[in-house]
Amino acid sequence: MDCVDFVELVTDFLDGAMPQEQEQRFVEHLAECSGCERYLDQYRQTIATTGELTPDHISDDARQHLLAAFKGWQRQ
Repeated sequence: MDCVDFVELVTDFLDGAMPQEQEQRFVEHLAECSGCERYLDQYRQTIATTGELTPDHISDDARQHLLAAFKGWQRQ
């Protein structure tokens, strides 16, 4: 597994939705790649932080800014 594959599979790994063989390759890559280990840690920290946010925590201006930023975003 390379770093690009790793990044694409992070959410599956965290959700526990990865087939066992793929998870094994994911963990093996994680053990060898400090960059991906750091990425996974940052991803977990982001989840922990945003999980504490509620709609009341964001101003109307910030909400509109985020909605505008993602309005044209398309998943490829």
